[in-house]
Amino acid sequence: MLSGQSLIRAAELRAVGTEYARYAAAANSFSDKYFALPGDMTNATQFWGVANATPATCRTTVGTGTQTCDGNGDGAAVNALSPGTIVDEEYRFWQHLANAGLIEGSYTGVDTGSFVSTNLNSPQSKLRPALWFTFGWKTVSGAYNLFDGDYGDAFAVGLNSSAWVEAAILKPEEMWNIDTKLDDGKPATGNVVIAVTDITSNNCTNSTASSNLTATYTLTYTSAACAAVFRNAY
Repeated sequence: MLSGQSLIRAAELRAVGTEYARYAAAANSFSDKYFALPGDMTNATQFWGVANATPATCRTTVGTGTQTCDGNGDGAAVNALSPGTIVDEEYRFWQHLANAGLIEGSYTGVDTGSFVSTNLNSPQSKLRPALWFTFGWKTVSGAYNLFDGDYGDAFAVGLNSSAWVEAAILKPEEMWNIDTKLDDGKPATGNVVIAVTDITSNNCTNSTASSNLTATYTLTYTSAACAAVFRNAY
Protein backbone atom coordinates (compact mmCIF):
# COMPACT_ATOMS: atom_id res chain seq x y z
CA MET A 1 0.00 0.00 0.00
CA LEU A 2 2.82 2.41 0.86
CA SER A 3 4.49 1.66 -2.46
CA GLY A 4 1.24 2.40 -4.25
CA GLN A 5 0.85 5.70 -2.41
CA SER A 6 4.41 6.65 -3.33
CA LEU A 7 3.74 5.95 -6.99
CA ILE A 8 0.60 8.07 -6.91
CA ARG A 9 2.45 10.94 -5.26
CA ALA A 10 5.30 10.69 -7.77
CA ALA A 11 2.77 10.93 -10.61
CA GLU A 12 1.19 14.00 -8.98
CA LEU A 13 4.58 15.69 -8.71
CA ARG A 14 5.36 14.97 -12.37
CA ALA A 15 1.99 16.44 -13.32
CA VAL A 16 2.96 19.84 -11.90
CA GLY A 17 5.55 20.37 -14.62
CA THR A 18 3.17 19.17 -17.33
CA GLU A 19 0.39 21.44 -16.11
CA TYR A 20 2.72 24.42 -15.93
CA ALA A 21 3.87 23.91 -19.51
CA ARG A 22 0.25 23.60 -20.66
CA TYR A 23 -0.92 26.80 -18.98
CA ALA A 24 2.13 28.79 -20.07
CA ALA A 25 1.64 27.68 -23.67
CA ALA A 26 -2.07 28.53 -23.46
CA ALA A 27 -1.38 32.05 -22.15
CA ASN A 28 1.17 32.70 -24.88
CA SER A 29 -1.16 31.36 -27.59
CA PHE A 30 -3.92 33.62 -26.28
CA SER A 31 -1.63 36.66 -26.45
CA ASP A 32 -0.66 35.80 -30.02
CA LYS A 33 -4.30 35.45 -31.09
CA TYR A 34 -5.97 38.29 -29.20
CA PHE A 35 -3.05 40.72 -28.72
CA ALA A 36 -3.76 40.84 -24.99
CA LEU A 37 -3.28 38.81 -21.85
CA PRO A 38 -6.19 36.66 -20.70
CA GLY A 39 -7.98 38.42 -17.86
CA ASP A 40 -6.44 41.76 -18.84
CA MET A 41 -8.12 41.84 -22.27
CA THR A 42 -10.15 45.04 -22.75
CA ASN A 43 -12.52 43.69 -25.42
CA ALA A 44 -13.23 40.18 -24.12
CA THR A 45 -16.96 40.90 -23.90
CA GLN A 46 -17.06 41.58 -27.64
CA PHE A 47 -16.03 37.97 -28.22
CA TRP A 48 -17.86 36.15 -25.44
CA GLY A 49 -20.65 38.38 -24.14
CA VAL A 50 -20.90 40.52 -21.02
CA ALA A 51 -21.75 39.21 -17.55
CA ASN A 52 -22.54 42.72 -16.30
CA ALA A 53 -21.93 46.04 -18.00
CA THR A 54 -20.89 47.75 -14.75
CA PRO A 55 -17.26 46.77 -14.03
CA ALA A 56 -17.57 46.87 -10.24
CA THR A 57 -20.69 44.70 -10.37
CA CYS A 58 -19.10 42.36 -12.89
CA ARG A 59 -16.57 41.42 -10.20
CA THR A 60 -19.23 39.32 -8.47
CA THR A 61 -21.37 38.36 -11.47
CA VAL A 62 -21.27 34.86 -12.89
CA GLY A 63 -22.34 35.04 -16.50
CA THR A 64 -24.33 32.56 -18.53
CA GLY A 65 -22.22 30.33 -20.73
CA THR A 66 -19.17 32.28 -21.93
CA GLN A 67 -20.30 35.67 -20.63
CA THR A 68 -17.37 37.48 -19.04
CA CYS A 69 -15.92 40.90 -18.18
CA ASP A 70 -13.19 43.07 -19.66
CA GLY A 71 -9.84 43.68 -18.01
CA ASN A 72 -8.16 47.05 -17.66
CA GLY A 73 -5.47 46.52 -20.32
CA ASP A 74 -2.53 47.48 -18.11
CA GLY A 75 -0.40 44.60 -19.39
CA ALA A 76 -0.62 42.44 -16.26
CA ALA A 77 -3.00 39.58 -15.60
CA VAL A 78 -3.99 41.04 -12.24
CA ASN A 79 -5.68 44.31 -11.39
CA ALA A 80 -3.52 47.40 -11.03
CA LEU A 81 -6.44 49.08 -9.30
CA SER A 82 -7.83 48.32 -5.87
CA PRO A 83 -9.83 45.08 -5.53
CA GLY A 84 -13.51 45.67 -6.15
CA THR A 85 -13.11 48.54 -8.60
CA ILE A 86 -13.05 46.32 -11.67
CA VAL A 87 -13.17 42.63 -12.51
CA ASP A 88 -10.67 40.39 -10.69
CA GLU A 89 -8.40 39.59 -13.58
CA GLU A 90 -6.65 36.66 -11.91
CA TYR A 91 -9.95 34.73 -12.09
CA ARG A 92 -11.13 36.01 -15.47
CA PHE A 93 -7.69 34.84 -16.68
CA TRP A 94 -8.78 31.20 -16.50
CA GLN A 95 -12.23 31.93 -17.87
CA HIS A 96 -10.80 33.74 -20.91
CA LEU A 97 -8.44 30.83 -21.62
CA ALA A 98 -11.32 28.37 -21.39
CA ASN A 99 -13.58 30.56 -23.55
CA ALA A 100 -10.84 30.63 -26.18
CA GLY A 101 -10.66 26.82 -26.14
CA LEU A 102 -7.05 26.86 -24.94
CA ILE A 103 -7.59 25.00 -21.66
CA GLU A 104 -10.14 22.46 -20.50
CA GLY A 105 -12.82 23.24 -17.96
CA SER A 106 -15.33 25.94 -17.19
CA TYR A 107 -14.62 28.75 -14.73
CA THR A 108 -16.87 31.37 -13.13
CA GLY A 109 -14.30 34.16 -13.44
CA VAL A 110 -15.36 35.66 -10.11
CA ASP A 111 -13.93 36.00 -6.64
CA THR A 112 -15.82 34.04 -3.99
CA GLY A 113 -14.94 36.62 -1.30
CA SER A 114 -11.60 38.06 -0.16
CA PHE A 115 -9.80 36.49 -3.13
CA VAL A 116 -10.74 32.95 -2.10
CA SER A 117 -9.95 30.45 -4.83
CA THR A 118 -11.83 27.21 -5.44
CA ASN A 119 -12.07 24.73 -8.30
CA LEU A 120 -14.97 26.85 -9.59
CA ASN A 121 -12.72 29.80 -10.50
CA SER A 122 -9.26 28.17 -10.71
CA PRO A 123 -7.90 24.95 -12.24
CA GLN A 124 -7.50 21.96 -9.92
CA SER A 125 -4.05 20.39 -10.06
CA LYS A 126 -3.52 16.64 -10.16
CA LEU A 127 -1.39 17.41 -7.10
CA ARG A 128 -4.45 17.24 -4.86
CA PRO A 129 -5.89 19.35 -3.36
CA ALA A 130 -3.77 22.13 -4.89
CA LEU A 131 -5.08 24.82 -7.24
CA TRP A 132 -3.35 26.90 -9.91
CA PHE A 133 -3.07 30.67 -9.50
CA THR A 134 -1.72 33.55 -11.56
CA PHE A 135 -0.46 36.93 -10.41
CA GLY A 136 1.18 39.97 -11.96
CA TRP A 137 3.67 40.38 -9.13
CA LYS A 138 6.41 42.06 -11.26
CA THR A 139 9.31 43.11 -8.96
CA VAL A 140 9.05 41.79 -5.39
CA SER A 141 11.13 43.06 -2.46
CA GLY A 142 10.68 42.51 1.26
CA ALA A 143 7.56 40.37 0.90
CA TYR A 144 6.38 38.24 3.80
CA ASN A 145 5.97 35.12 1.66
CA LEU A 146 8.35 35.42 -1.32
CA PHE A 147 12.06 35.86 -1.92
CA ASP A 148 13.14 39.10 -3.58
CA GLY A 149 13.30 39.18 -7.36
CA ASP A 150 11.60 39.74 -10.70
CA TYR A 151 8.42 37.66 -10.89
CA GLY A 152 6.75 39.23 -13.92
CA ASP A 153 3.48 37.46 -14.61
CA ALA A 154 3.73 34.30 -12.54
CA PHE A 155 1.93 31.02 -11.97
CA ALA A 156 1.75 29.33 -8.61
CA VAL A 157 0.41 26.00 -7.45
CA GLY A 158 -0.56 25.58 -3.82
CA LEU A 159 -3.39 26.11 -1.36
CA ASN A 160 -5.37 29.28 -0.81
CA SER A 161 -4.57 30.99 2.49
CA SER A 162 -6.86 33.93 3.29
CA ALA A 163 -6.04 35.71 0.05
CA TRP A 164 -3.02 34.21 -1.70
CA VAL A 165 -1.29 30.98 -2.51
CA GLU A 166 1.34 30.64 0.20
CA ALA A 167 -0.32 27.81 2.15
CA ALA A 168 1.94 24.78 1.88
CA ILE A 169 1.21 21.80 -0.34
CA LEU A 170 4.71 20.36 -0.90
CA LYS A 171 7.39 18.92 1.37
CA PRO A 172 10.79 20.58 0.85
CA GLU A 173 12.15 17.42 -0.81
CA GLU A 174 9.18 17.35 -3.19
CA MET A 175 9.64 21.02 -4.04
CA TRP A 176 13.38 20.43 -4.56
CA ASN A 177 12.50 17.54 -6.89
CA ILE A 178 10.28 19.75 -9.06
CA ASP A 179 12.78 22.63 -8.96
CA THR A 180 15.71 20.40 -9.92
CA LYS A 181 13.88 18.84 -12.87
CA LEU A 182 12.60 22.14 -14.25
CA ASP A 183 15.12 24.73 -13.07
CA ASP A 184 18.19 25.18 -10.83
CA GLY A 185 17.13 23.30 -7.69
CA LYS A 186 17.31 26.43 -5.54
CA PRO A 187 14.31 27.99 -3.77
CA ALA A 188 15.14 31.68 -4.31
CA THR A 189 16.67 31.82 -7.79
CA GLY A 190 15.76 30.84 -11.32
CA ASN A 191 12.21 30.74 -12.61
CA VAL A 192 10.96 28.01 -10.25
CA VAL A 193 10.91 29.33 -6.69
CA ILE A 194 8.85 28.99 -3.53
CA ALA A 195 6.11 30.75 -1.62
CA VAL A 196 5.62 30.20 2.10
CA THR A 197 3.14 31.34 4.72
CA ASP A 198 5.79 33.37 6.57
CA ILE A 199 9.33 33.65 5.25
CA THR A 200 10.65 34.71 8.67
CA SER A 201 9.76 31.34 10.17
CA ASN A 202 9.44 28.98 7.23
CA ASN A 203 10.41 25.30 7.21
CA CYS A 204 10.74 25.06 3.44
CA THR A 205 14.23 26.58 3.39
CA ASN A 206 17.11 27.39 5.71
CA SER A 207 16.50 31.14 5.32
CA THR A 208 14.29 33.55 7.26
CA ALA A 209 15.08 36.62 5.12
CA SER A 210 13.50 37.43 1.77
CA SER A 211 16.78 38.98 0.61
CA ASN A 212 18.80 35.75 1.11
CA LEU A 213 19.03 34.44 -2.43
CA THR A 214 21.51 31.72 -1.43
CA ALA A 215 18.84 29.83 0.53
CA THR A 216 18.64 26.05 0.22
CA TYR A 217 15.81 23.60 0.78
CA THR A 218 15.45 22.06 4.26
CA LEU A 219 15.44 18.50 2.97
CA THR A 220 15.29 17.03 6.46
CA TYR A 221 11.87 18.59 7.11
CA THR A 222 9.23 15.97 6.29
CA SER A 223 5.94 17.90 6.37
CA ALA A 224 4.35 20.18 3.78
CA ALA A 225 6.03 23.60 3.93
CA CYS A 226 6.25 24.98 0.37
CA ALA A 227 4.13 26.22 -2.52
CA ALA A 228 5.60 26.31 -6.04
CA VAL A 229 5.91 29.55 -8.02
CA PHE A 230 6.83 29.82 -11.70
CA ARG A 231 8.22 33.28 -12.42
CA ASN A 232 7.98 35.11 -15.75
CA ALA A 233 5.72 32.34 -16.97
CA TYR A 234 4.14 34.15 -19.94
